[in-house]
Amino acid sequence: MTTVPPTTAAPSPLLDAVRAGVRVVDLGRPLTVGMPQSPNHPAYWHSLPRRHGDTVRVDGGSAANDMITMGTHVGTHIDALAHVSHDGKLYGGLDVADALEGGRYARLGAHTIAPMVRPGVLLDVPSALGVGRLDPGYEITVADLELTVARQGSKIGDGDVVLVRSGWGQHFDDGAKELYVGHDSGVPGIGAAGAQWLADRGVHATGADTIAFECLPPGAGHATLPAHRVLLVENGIYIIEAMDLEELAVAGIHAFVFVLSPLPFFGATGSPVRPLAVVAGE
Repeated sequence: MTTVPPTTAAPSPLLDAVRAGVRVVDLGRPLTVGMPQSPNHPAYWHSLPRRHGDTVRVDGGSAANDMITMGTHVGTHIDALAHVSHDGKLYGGLDVADALEGGRYARLGAHTIAPMVRPGVLLDVPSALGVGRLDPGYEITVADLELTVARQGSKIGDGDVVLVRSGWGQHFDDGAKELYVGHDSGVPGIGAAGAQWLADRGVHATGADTIAFECLPPGAGHATLPAHRVLLVENGIYIIEAMDLEELAVAGIHAFVFVLSPLPFFGATGSPVRPLAVVAGE
């Protein structure tokens, strides 16, 4: 009789790192009724069609359930490449009509976004400029981005996910809903030049702590979206919006493992997400 030795799994540095202890920083916002959001998208709503006690089983057990309605670009979310077009074209020169199938964006929809486990970089622009947060309507320049990289000693590699902090996310929870949306005040962010700077570095995705990954001038709202055009349409780079980047900034965490998995809504232009930054340490 031949004895088969037990199988020994190959060592996994990734599993060893997790077992040694990691710190997980949640970069997503809680989904709450009435939270700040773009007026261009259907609002989040949550209700309980069945509450405990509405129906009680013979053994005394009871269950509650939920109904949720929302736009896919509400709360912390990711833009699919089908989200923005320019002159009737999507990423890769795809005609918007050719992307549709049965009334949904079968090509470049949210279901085509692969889960991400990638190197992440935080560019803490206000800290580099010596302020708590950027002024409303301030455009983050290429010089600002390069200064931030230099002062942090950060490196951006091909395929990384780069998150740009403006500090504007502080307004998400401070009761200043209109200020966070910023139609009248404006919102700080990146313009076309900053977006191209990111694209030139080959990033896979980028994100920010604002309602839109854009510099929004006072009173202009979402009249133009040049950063979206550069990133989504011209370079196929995903955009993540309404992120919570304050904990990373306070902790001085500029490099991390970035984890994100969109909901695979077939043909949708975006998806709610709960992105995570993972670093070593309990």
